[in-house]
Amino acid sequence: MRHLLLSNKYPYTLFLTMPVYPVKNLKTGETQELVMTVAVYEQWRKDNPDWDKDWSQGCAGVGEVGEWQEKLVKKNPGWNEVLRKASKMPGATVKPFS
Repeated sequence: MRHLLLSNKYPYTLFLTMPVYPVKNLKTGETQELVMTVAVYEQWRKDNPDWDKDWSQGCAGVGEVGEWQEKLVKKNPGWNEVLRKASKMPGATVKPFS
């Protein structure tokens, strides 16, 4: 699952969880990851018959194992600094990850 961050005018952050589909081109062997709703994926499959689920990437699951905040900070080391600066803004409810 991927989390998409949507900005809006409200003082909270909205996360949407979207499925990730690893797919492979049956003719060329090219691989890619698609992030989309199930309905859009089903239509994409109909429109792209040369592509299929990349079963070498495993079966469907609920997402990655582990604490997402730790992974976010490890992948983007400056993220906590951004959160620290944002938390100092008037009316901010954001806090750095510990």
